[in-house]
Amino acid sequence: MSDAIYDDVIRSEEMMRDRVEMTVDIYESADSVRDHDFTTKTNTNKPPPHQQTGSDSVKTRSSRAAVVCLVLLCVLLLAAVIVLGVHIHTNNTNYTQERDLLLTKITNLTEDRDDLQTKINGLTEDKDQLLTNSLTEERNELIIKNRNLLNERPHLKNELQLLCKEDEWIYYKSSFYYMSNERKSWTESRQDCLKKGADLIIINSSEEQDFVKNNTVKREFWIGVTDIDVEDIWKWVDGSTLTSG
Repeated sequence: MSDAIYDDVIRSEEMMRDRVEMTVDIYESADSVRDHDFTTKTNTNKPPPHQQTGSDSVKTRSSRAAVVCLVLLCVLLLAAVIVLGVHIHTNNTNYTQERDLLLTKITNLTEDRDDLQTKINGLTEDKDQLLTNSLTEERNELIIKNRNLLNERPHLKNELQLLCKEDEWIYYKSSFYYMSNERKSWTESRQDCLKKGADLIIINSSEEQDFVKNNTVKREFWIGVTDIDVEDIWKWVDGSTLTSG
């Protein structure tokens, strides 16, 4: 009997132990469910991680290529600016040297021009002085000659009057005319004139022609015109052609 009671007590204890274990398991299972639900909700509220697609990869590569091209372009522009700067600096240096050289040449030419102008002025002064001296000398000589002629004029006038009276010479406008009373041919008359250091008259103007006519009234005289070279082509004895009038 006692053994039966003991068995019942043991069974009762085992049943109670099983209940406690079941209760613990149930509690643990409930906590696990709650934890799983919380984790699920939390994961649901989080945004899904970004997954890289093919188009995003192309865009990334394009962006990198654009950056590389931009960097290369900047490098090329910088190189071009440097080259252009060096070229401009070189040209400026050359232009500066050429400008200095031209300025030096201009300065030298200006000095040469000033020297030449000074020489020209000096030569002009010398020429003017020489011309003045020459003109002064000529003027003095002319004054002396004029004075001598004025002094000789009365004497020459007296001789002229005596000559005209003795040899029948006529004076008219700085020329002497001789009227011979002898009758001679044209050739003989010219020979006689040449012996006296003269020649047959050459009439150069109407005034001279009137003078000859007035002094040879009712007298015949020869003039210095002939066609001895070519017949009917009349010339004066000095070779000039006879003109009408």
